[in-house]
Amino acid sequence: MSRVKTSLAVLALVLAATTTGCASTASKQEKAQKAELEKAMEEAMKPASPEEVAAANRADPLTKANFWSKEYTKAPENLETAITFAKALREIGSDDRAIDVLSQVMVIHPDSADLLMVLGRALSTKQDFSAAIQAYSQAATLEPQRAEAWAALGTAFDQIDRHADAQAAYERALAIEPTRTSTLANYGLSLALAGDLAGAEAKLRLADAQPDTDTRVKENLALVLGLQGKYVEMKAASGGNAPTRIIEQNAELLREMVQPTRTWDALAEKAELGKLPATPRPSGPAAERPAAATSTPVSDMPEALPETSDTGLRLRRPN
Repeated sequence: MSRVKTSLAVLALVLAATTTGCASTASKQEKAQKAELEKAMEEAMKPASPEEVAAANRADPLTKANFWSKEYTKAPENLETAITFAKALREIGSDDRAIDVLSQVMVIHPDSADLLMVLGRALSTKQDFSAAIQAYSQAATLEPQRAEAWAALGTAFDQIDRHADAQAAYERALAIEPTRTSTLANYGLSLALAGDLAGAEAKLRLADAQPDTDTRVKENLALVLGLQGKYVEMKAASGGNAPTRIIEQNAELLREMVQPTRTWDALAEKAELGKLPATPRPSGPAAERPAAATSTPVSDMPEALPETSDTGLRLRRPN
C-alpha cells in the first residue's frame, strides 16, 4: 500500500474514534440532564411538608388559595386536598370554582359526606337552593347521625319557603344534638316565617339559654316578642345588646306594624291590646255613611314581615 493510502486510512480511523467519543459524551450529558429533570419533577410533585401546610393555612386567604391550588394540581384525586382547596376558594369568594373542583372529585369520591357538605354550602351561597338540598340530603343519608347535615338541609328548605320540610329537618338535627344553638335559632326563625310566633319564641328562648348564644339570637327573640305585643319582655331581651334609643325605636316600629297607617298614631294610644284602632271616619258627606268595624284582631293581619326598616329591625339568621 502506498504511503498516501496508508495515511488516509489512519486518518479515517482517527476521525471515527473521535466521532464515537463525541457521541458517547453527548449521550452521557443528555442522560444526566434527563435525570436532573426527572428529579426536579419528582421533587415538585411531592406533597407539601406539615410545616409548609401550617404556614400556608396561617397566610392571607389569597396566598392560602394559591398554595392549595398547587397541592390540588399535584394530586387532583386526593379527597382531603380537594376539600381544603375548595374551602380556600370559598374564602376568596370563588364559589363557582369551588363547585367545579368538588364536582370533579365527587366522581371519584361519591360517598363523602364532608365533600357534599362543602358543596352544599357553596351552592347555597350561589342561591342554587334546589341543588344544595340535594347535596345536604345525600350527606344526611350517608351519615344519618350528622346533625350538621340535617340542620343545613333545614335552612335550605326555609330559603325556598318549604317551612314544614325545614322544621322536620330541624327536628332530626335536634334529636341528635338537642342543645345546638344555631339549629334552635333557625328553627325559631322558620316558625316565625310560618306565622307561629309562640312556637318561634319557645325555640329562640331555648337558643338564647345556651352558653354560646349571640347577639343575633337575642335580636330575633326580641323581635318575635315585640310582634306579639310583649314590649316589656322585648326590651329585657335586647336591653344588653343595643342602645336604649334603638330599643325604643324598634318597639315603636312594631307598634306601628299593627296599625293600618301612620296617620292613626293618636288613635293607637286608645286602642285595646291586641286590636287595631278604629278606622277614622271621613269628614264631609261621606261622614253620613255607616262606620266601619271598630277594631280588627291582630291575627287577621298578613303574616309577612318586612325584611328591613329604617331602624335595622329584621330577623337575622345565625351562621
